[in-house]
This record gives sequence, structure tokens and C-alpha cells, in this order.
Amino acid sequence: MSGRRIGITLGDAGGIGPEVVARALADPSLLFEAGAVIFGDEGSFRAEAARFDLKPDLRAVSFRNPGGPPPSGRRGVPDRENGAASFRAFEAAVAAARAGEIRAVATAPVSKASWGLAGLPWRGHTDYLAGFFPGAIMTFWSETLTVALLSHHLPLREALARVTKAEIVRFLRALAAGLAAVGAEPVEILVAGLNPHAGEGGLLGREEAEEIEPAVREAREAGLPVTGPFPPDIVFRSALGRPDRIVVALYHDQGLIPFKLEGFAAGVNVTLGMPFVRTSPDHGTAFDISGEGRADPRSMIAALRRASRPPSR
Repeated sequence: MSGRRIGITLGDAGGIGPEVVARALADPSLLFEAGAVIFGDEGSFRAEAARFDLKPDLRAVSFRNPGGPPPSGRRGVPDRENGAASFRAFEAAVAAARAGEIRAVATAPVSKASWGLAGLPWRGHTDYLAGFFPGAIMTFWSETLTVALLSHHLPLREALARVTKAEIVRFLRALAAGLAAVGAEPVEILVAGLNPHAGEGGLLGREEAEEIEPAVREAREAGLPVTGPFPPDIVFRSALGRPDRIVVALYHDQGLIPFKLEGFAAGVNVTLGMPFVRTSPDHGTAFDISGEGRADPRSMIAALRRASRPPSR
């Protein structure tokens, strides 16, 4: 198997993952120079494509079944068997990437609830990857806005506890290195504040003065192109339409609400800080429309395109 190939996982079979993969591979504009490997149950995938009368181009695609029971086929709800099957496919793809058999992995959406029902301790793809690559960073890319998350799938109280000088400095160093590794330099890193008006000089919170500003200052002294903290309600406007800027959001919703308002249709989740590229659509399993044939494949197409090359600007 060529180390240039891309691995694709089908995600949770109870959601729209298999459908958006099939629709993406049926798009005539999506070509893989070195081919792709789908990790998952081939029969289930072909049945899903046939269900919606899709004709994915599989001439340069092979399948690798990770073993274990197939997905249950239960749609629209979290399900233990579907969760276990989606994890085994992802686990196999990551193992292949770590071994150098493939150079990138594009993952269709999984259900964190399904993983929980299957007894899995991880809160999604990035949490699992962080076990191998502690510096793994969740970023989101679109044509108009790019965002990096200091923390992602954590309860808000836990996320706020991460807003410390030491954690922010570590993150900024890792982000700069990750961006350099995928050829995304030069960029200006804009750090969002935590409180309204970035604390308003301490009147609305002390985190900016005591944690964020010192972290930004230390990162700048180390030569990193970092500025901030900026009021959270304006910093995203400062980066909108500016491919030379990336916003650091301090918790999940601070970054993803503006990102998904602006770039949801074709946005891509990119994990930095690893020796291989990992991408995924910026949406979830969409249980509410599973099986209806209405899934929009644009984000999956963008994720596959991004996986086929480093995310350069």
C-alpha cells in the first residue's frame, strides 16, 4: 500500500457519515492522485450508496474491514454497536497512519454518546489522538475564517480552568509549530479574551490581566507572531476574510459559534501537532436527518480535499 494514500472512516452508521462519504466520492471534481482506503464495513457502505442511488467512484479506493461486529444499522439515535464499529474503524485508520501506510485520515462524524454507550472513555476523535500526540490541536478552516481551540470537548467549568498563563504559552508554541509543519506560515495569531470587552481593564474580570496578557507577552518575546487579548465579540471580525490570521478561542463555543455561522457549509476540522494530517467535516452525525437522503456533502468534500494536501494558505 502506498504511503501517499488517504484513509477515510465512515463515522457512525446511525448518522449521515456513510451518506456524506458516498456523496463526496460521487462528486466528479474529487480526484485522489494516489487513491484512498475506506476503513469500515464495505457491505454497509455499498448498501448506503445504493439506498440513495449514489454511484461513488471507487476505482482508486480499497476497503479495510477493521473486524468485529458490523454496525447495527439502527438510525437516528446513539447506539452501542454503531459506536463500537465507528471507533474500531477510526482506531485502524490511526494505526495505519502512525505506521506510515497512509499519509492522512479524513473522518466522517462519530457520536460521542454512541462511544459512551460502547464503554469508550474518549470524547471524540481529537481526545483519542491526544493520547498518542499530547500536543494535538483542534483547528477549523474555511475560505473566510480560521480558528484554533485552546480546549474543545470539555464542560465549560473545566474549560475555564485551562485559561492559565502556562497552558496558553504551551498552546501557542504548539500551534505555531503545527502551522509551520503544514506550511501555513506566515500567519498572525489573534488571541481572544475571556471576559466581555476583554475584561475592560479588570472591571469585568481579571483573567486577561493575570493570565492571558502575560502569556501573549511571553510568546511574543519568544518570537511568535501573537497579539491580544482582543474582545471576543470583535476578534473574529478582525480575522474574517484574512487568510493570514488565525483566531485562538479559549473554549469550544467561543470559537465554533462564529465559525459555523460563517463557514459551516464547507468548513473543515483539522488536527495539528501530529506527523500526519487528520481532517473531518465541521458538523456532527445529524441523527435528525439520517436516512432521509438530505445530507450536504460539501464539508466532507472539503475535508477530503484538505486531507489530500497539507493545509497551506
